[in-house]
Amino acid sequence: MNEMEDVYSREKVIVRTSVIGIIANVFLASFKAFVGFLSNSIAIILDAVNNMSDMVSSIITIIGTKLAGKAPSKKHPMGYGRIEYLSAMLVSAIVLYAGIMSLIESVKKLISPAEPEHTSLSFIVMGVAVLVKLVLGTYVKKKGVEVNSGSLIASGSDALFDSIISGSVLICAVIFVITGVNLEAYVGLLISVIIIKAGVELLMDSIDEIIGKRIDLETVTSIKQAVCEEEQVHGAFDLDIHNYGPDTYLGSIHVEVDDTMSAGEIDGMIRRIQSRVYKKTGIYLESVTIYAVNTQNPEIIKMKEKVREIVLGHEGANSLHGFYVDMENHIIRFDYVTSFDNANKDELYESICQAIKNEYPEYDLIVARDYDIS
Repeated sequence: MNEMEDVYSREKVIVRTSVIGIIANVFLASFKAFVGFLSNSIAIILDAVNNMSDMVSSIITIIGTKLAGKAPSKKHPMGYGRIEYLSAMLVSAIVLYAGIMSLIESVKKLISPAEPEHTSLSFIVMGVAVLVKLVLGTYVKKKGVEVNSGSLIASGSDALFDSIISGSVLICAVIFVITGVNLEAYVGLLISVIIIKAGVELLMDSIDEIIGKRIDLETVTSIKQAVCEEEQVHGAFDLDIHNYGPDTYLGSIHVEVDDTMSAGEIDGMIRRIQSRVYKKTGIYLESVTIYAVNTQNPEIIKMKEKVREIVLGHEGANSLHGFYVDMENHIIRFDYVTSFDNANKDELYESICQAIKNEYPEYDLIVARDYDIS
């Protein structure tokens, strides 16, 4: 299956799952509305309206997926994949809104408690709602995880929370009928807090994706292992991955190779690296930058170890790579890595450069300060 077929298959899964969600909510809304009008129960009718609002989540997911699947254009050459994160934000906001509304209603019931009225019909409605929402939520969330769709995951979570709410109301109703103790407001309060927390987390996940977040260690390790399968590569560094939508990633990496390699050999190596990494991870390395490693002068090895000792002797410097000495022009160049939480980045840089200059005054320095981005 090629890349376009993968994208099309993923879109089909998202749309099909969302349509199932719409059908299920139409069924629940129709059933509840019928029973509500039949029993003259405003609570059941309002619950039917809530199911209609749940349909909005599925509709937003479908629209977001369709828009995200548009072909790249001159204005947006990297495509429209990030629209999915915006649709996931909207669905997350719906979850958050549901939690806030549930919290408000629970507080009202605590302030002005009213004795609930339950009939066999209301028990049937709540039981059906719990079952349908539980199955629907589990299915939708599972599909969302399978195809990496934040909107589906949020919609599935919303349905699962609805099942929890309906289930808790059902349990409280049974307890009230048996013991006369009304726990509905207290349970509603607890569940509302859980829903709000989940809504915020889902919202923040989408925001993190839009801003750009650190790639997971497993993927980093997999990419670097694939790169280092090349015999000519001495090390892989500075892996940088950019996300342009779920499952759409572009990256760049730096590799160390012998300074005796020809341009033709380097070109062939880079193409093999790009192909291997893409097949293994689905990530395309659009840029593979070369660091040359000295192979002609053994004295440079001693210089490298001395410079490494100086750099790593500074607190805040984590590692060193890309070391090369241009003997003819008297230039030492290398990169060192520091962490984002280092508060004295500029002082560290000046201190490292000065210490190396003191050791090798006849050399000019080209020092790049890298951050621990992956």
